Amino acid sequence: MTARVSPSSGSAGGGSPLTLTVVLCLAEVLGMAGTMTVPALLPVFIQDWSLSATEAGWLSGAAHLGYVLAVPVLLGLTDRLDNRRIYLWSTALTALSCAGFALAGDAFVPALLFRALGGVGLAGTYMPGLRILSDHIQGPRAGRCMSFYTASYGIGVAGSTLIAGLAAGAGDWRLAFWLAAAGTAAAWLLALLLVPPTAPHADEAPKGWAALFDFRPVLRNRPAMGYILAYAAHCWELFGCRGWLVAFLAFAAGAPAGQVPAHVTTLATAVLLLGVVSSILGNEAAARWGRDRFLTVIMLASAAVAALFGFLGDAPFALVAAVALVYGLLITADSASLTVGMVGAAGAGRRGAAMAMHSLFGFGAAFLAPIAFGAVLEVGGGASDTTGWGLAFASLGVVVALGPLLLRVMR
Repeated sequence: MTARVSPSSGSAGGGSPLTLTVVLCLAEVLGMAGTMTVPALLPVFIQDWSLSATEAGWLSGAAHLGYVLAVPVLLGLTDRLDNRRIYLWSTALTALSCAGFALAGDAFVPALLFRALGGVGLAGTYMPGLRILSDHIQGPRAGRCMSFYTASYGIGVAGSTLIAGLAAGAGDWRLAFWLAAAGTAAAWLLALLLVPPTAPHADEAPKGWAALFDFRPVLRNRPAMGYILAYAAHCWELFGCRGWLVAFLAFAAGAPAGQVPAHVTTLATAVLLLGVVSSILGNEAAARWGRDRFLTVIMLASAAVAALFGFLGDAPFALVAAVALVYGLLITADSASLTVGMVGAAGAGRRGAAMAMHSLFGFGAAFLAPIAFGAVLEVGGGASDTTGWGLAFASLGVVVALGPLLLRVMR
């Protein structure tokens, strides 16, 4: 077995922790170029493919289904295998999913399958990348490096939205997926050259392959499960919003069916980028003011804005934009803090298993939320009715408001 790299050794080639953090953040952003291509182009697919709101929710959430199915296996393996190897194979799979979607044409079922395949790829890169950081960087800097890494997820999401908007402006949605495939290929090359191998914690990991996938010790870890359950509530709101944000903004802007105006894409990108800043600052604030206290305030504030946001569909677009920016600050302010709290509550030998449960619950909610959003939207009157949008966003607020309660119960 490969000798474990000392946490103090920094990054590839003996580089610093900062170098490793920058490399993994950049690889994450490039590798996520395809994550928002479908949600950002949802009005186009609804119109061109004649999708119902529920079918559109499935197309938007299919990647999260693939993530949920793969993450227990892939993250469980991070306690036993070299995380770099898992990362490289998964990045290649993500590139394949983007190219496959572009080649699928307008076939709904193959498109769903390729989106799910992209979710499998994300399951093998996002949290394994965090695991690489946590294994190579320890001490006071670890939490800050991990918060930057988790915040980079938001940069990847915003960049993917921008790419899709440019493709929509060029009149060819397939271009977005080809560009995403190229970006993911660049992430693979970056990881191959600059990410160091990471040997597993063989002395602390559970013995035997069957025990490796025994998540009962994580389920019994009440502090860790508190963060995991609250993270699920957070992901329900976050990914329900992300899955439908562009479509709602296009509706609020009065855009013709099937079109995504440039100013809508620009606003959505700005909302998502604000989330990056708030995620990093949120973790810093949580460390200073108390993690659970901070999370309670932020999650309840986000729930309050969600209850209002959708009902602004007929309001002046300037007001919609202002509230959207505020929502973008609140909706991700708890993200890094929840993940860092979970990592701190999990033991080293069970960190991979705890991350697997964190992702399983979180992205399970991320898969269901866009579908539930679409169903509420249909019941409320459809995508052309402000009441439907209002009820759909309010449903997100109800779920995220459960987060503080879950933290308190599991404390």
